[in-house]
Amino acid sequence: MLPFELAPPVKDYIWGGTRLRDEFGKKSNSDRLAESWELSCHPDGESVISTGEFKGMTLNGFVQLHPEAVGKDFRSGDTFPVLVKLIDAKNDLSVQVHPDDEYAMRVEGGQGKTEMWYVVDCDEGASLIYGFRKNTAREEFRTAVENNTLMELMNTVPVKKGDVFFIEPGTVHAIGKGILIAEIQQSSNITYRVYDYGRLGADGRPRELHIAKALEVASTEPPSQPYGQRTPSAMEDVTKTPLASCRYFTADRYDISQEMSLEPLSFFRHILVIDGEADITSSTGSLMHIKKGSSIFVPAGAEMCYIKGRCSVIMTAAPYYKEEKHK
Repeated sequence: MLPFELAPPVKDYIWGGTRLRDEFGKKSNSDRLAESWELSCHPDGESVISTGEFKGMTLNGFVQLHPEAVGKDFRSGDTFPVLVKLIDAKNDLSVQVHPDDEYAMRVEGGQGKTEMWYVVDCDEGASLIYGFRKNTAREEFRTAVENNTLMELMNTVPVKKGDVFFIEPGTVHAIGKGILIAEIQQSSNITYRVYDYGRLGADGRPRELHIAKALEVASTEPPSQPYGQRTPSAMEDVTKTPLASCRYFTADRYDISQEMSLEPLSFFRHILVIDGEADITSSTGSLMHIKKGSSIFVPAGAEMCYIKGRCSVIMTAAPYYKEEKHK
C-alpha cells in the first residue's frame, strides 16, 4: 500500500476562529472553524480519504476492510486507537476534565482520554489552564465550583510556540484564547465541563456542565508531568523533537530541510504538516504534494517513501497498540 491524504471533518464550536481556513486550508460552510479532526475514525466525525485508490472512503471503513494497515495487533471491529486534531481557540475553551479508561468504560461505555497538546502558534501573552496550583481538598474543589471561584485554584501557564503539555486523565485543563494547537489523543470524545464562563450555547442557554462526574474523576493535585519545550536532536537533513510517548501513542516533530525517508514499519503513521511544503515520492515517482495543513496516512507495511522538500510535520503512531481482547 501507499500513503494517502485525508480530508477532516470540521467543528464549529462557539470559541473557534478562522485560522484553520485562512492558514491551513480547511474547508467548512461555517464562519467559525474550531477544530479539524485530521486523523479520526470516531463516529462523531470521521476523516475521509481524498487521494489514491480508496478515495471517497471513510478512514474507518478503510481500516475495517484492511486492518493490517493499522498494525499487526489490529482486527476488524477494533476501535482505532488515536485521534489527531488541529484546534484554533479564538476564545477560551471551557475548563474540563477527562476520565480514565476504567471510569469511561464503566460509566460511558467507551474509552477514556489521554491527550497531548503541541502549541503550533499563539498570541503574545497567551496562557492556558493546566491542573491545580497546589494540593486541593476535594471539598474545596466542590465549593469553588459552587461559588464560581474555581479559577483561583487553577494553575495558569503562559505559553509560547513549541510548548508541549501531556494531559493525563483527571487533569483539569483549558486551552486559552489566542492559541492554536495540535492535539494527539485517544479516540474518545468524553469531556466533563467544570466551568464555562457563563457562556450561552447556540440554543441561547448556558452550556451543560458535568459537575458530579468531574468531581469523581478529577485529580486535585498539581500535574506531575513536565511541560514546556522539548529538546531536539539534529540529523542530516532532519531535526527530530520528541513530543510524547505513552501506551496509547507516540508523537514527534520533524523539521525537514531536504529529504526524509519513510521506511516500511509494522504500524501506521500519521503526518500532519504544520509548516512548509514538500513532495512525497515512492519508487514509482511523485505520489502527492503536501503543504501546511496536509494530513497523510501511511499504512503499516507501506513501501519505502520519501518526503522531499522543506517542511515541518508532526508524526503520530500507535506502535504499542494492543486491544485487551487480543492479549
